[in-house]
Amino acid sequence: MIKKYSYNFDFFKWIKKTELVELSEINPEDDPVRPELNNEFRISRGRKIFGLKYNNEIEGVVCIAFTNELPATVKELDLMSVNEKESQIAIAYTLWSLKKGAGKKIMKELLKYMKEHNNIDSIMTLSPLTPVATHYHIRNGAKLIKINPTTQNFEYKV
Repeated sequence: MIKKYSYNFDFFKWIKKTELVELSEINPEDDPVRPELNNEFRISRGRKIFGLKYNNEIEGVVCIAFTNELPATVKELDLMSVNEKESQIAIAYTLWSLKKGAGKKIMKELLKYMKEHNNIDSIMTLSPLTPVATHYHIRNGAKLIKINPTTQNFEYKV
């Protein structure tokens, strides 16, 4: 007979001790979605980088652009970016995690941040048109809004 073992280890216990922090830079080569975008692009005119921090380590990253319209391309995102306080929409245009669970947690924390600091009650995405991106967003509660020729837009509501 095979003996059954039970474990009292919580794989996601660390996630409760994370915090959302604004970053001044990241290594663009670490970005699996848009490695071609440099730090200057990511922090200029209405754009920010946020990290999910745990024990002085960044476990997830999301880059945001503030706009008043929904872009279909990175070029449109660049042209539509406005000052954070003048915007009505927050666009997550790249997101990745280094630890399981960090991607979902960073979106949750980002929604809370946007609600508190910008009175924005949803976050839109500019995501690649890939099965991985689609699965990630649907699994994490986003709603598909629009499919573009090379990207797709999802919405996360608070």
